[in-house]
Amino acid sequence: MTRSPTNVAVLGSTGSIGRSALEVIGASEGRLRAVALTAHTSTRQLAEQARSARPRWVVVTDAKAAASGYGWSIPPDVEVLTGPESVARVVGDPEVDVVLSAVVGRAGLEGTWAALEAGKTVALANKESLVVGGPLVTGLARAHHANILPVDSEHSAVFQVLQAGRREEVRRVVLTASGGPFRTYTAERLARVTVDEALDHPTWEMGRKITIDSATLMNKALEIIEARWLFDLAPEQISVVIHPQSIVHSLVEFVDGSVVAQLSPPDMKLPIQYALTWPERRTGVAEKLDWRRAMQLDFEPPDFERFGALELGLEVARVGGSAGAVLNGANEAAVAAFLGGELRFDEIVPACRSILKNHHFEPNPSLSRLIELDRWARREVSRWAST
Repeated sequence: MTRSPTNVAVLGSTGSIGRSALEVIGASEGRLRAVALTAHTSTRQLAEQARSARPRWVVVTDAKAAASGYGWSIPPDVEVLTGPESVARVVGDPEVDVVLSAVVGRAGLEGTWAALEAGKTVALANKESLVVGGPLVTGLARAHHANILPVDSEHSAVFQVLQAGRREEVRRVVLTASGGPFRTYTAERLARVTVDEALDHPTWEMGRKITIDSATLMNKALEIIEARWLFDLAPEQISVVIHPQSIVHSLVEFVDGSVVAQLSPPDMKLPIQYALTWPERRTGVAEKLDWRRAMQLDFEPPDFERFGALELGLEVARVGGSAGAVLNGANEAAVAAFLGGELRFDEIVPACRSILKNHHFEPNPSLSRLIELDRWARREVSRWAST
């Protein structure tokens, strides 16, 4: 008997994760089907994807971009929807089985929220949904019997490795970090880092914002917070180790001393495919390790002094509440300020630290309050940068 394909809504289809997901779907021999694609402003690329994937819907969330996009060469059987409210309409449709949440930044929270509210399986590449929403997001998933499957390579690795033992047998989870391009730089040299240098990652090809986060190690700080809520871990159970080759994506240490790791080349198509086909494993287009070649795997402890973002991540994981929304909002604004020439590279983390320290902490904020605090943190970065 022929099985019906798994219908996937790809939120953020024109970003790096979205493009990789469409490669995975295209190579699935009909087992996966892209039924919805969304983008914010990249209408030309979205139109190209629509002609190739032939989804049922495409959504442009930015009103100005949507208005200027009429006249695209969109197949007549593809329905064009506009505005952010259309994302909720699409992900709630009964035809959608899995929602890949791959919008970058806090902007991805609404799509994740709508999908969970509709009881869908969410393949989560938008770590900010959990950084900002934390227990509100996981509680929503439980209430609607929805699954959250990790797409970040580190969290996908942990998810896979946890199947080697029972949850109560876990001593700690160790997230690996490449260390970015500046792991050997002195503090003085970090002050002179240019935008072009920061965007030149040694092992991963990612969008601009995530590449900067990887260089400051803020990406790892956000992953600490994500892991805390995704796997219901105590903050003391989460560690970070620098692993420049980006082959070991994370490790889990069990109470008996056994350490189990997941290894693969640095190719996001593997964790994307695992989330879309779970609980099955299938052949796919992700790069494979070549065991005929010699390789070296190095591990070293992170330098918390030079890369203070890690301590911020651990602190936010400990206190929860409003801290995640403030840290994430401040970081997104600080990265934008660096890319715009308003902040030095080595000022990104201090700006975030200052705003996190000076915000009025709230232990149990509502979703609307978290969004307000996100906006507040962004405004504070603008003031910080102008002083």
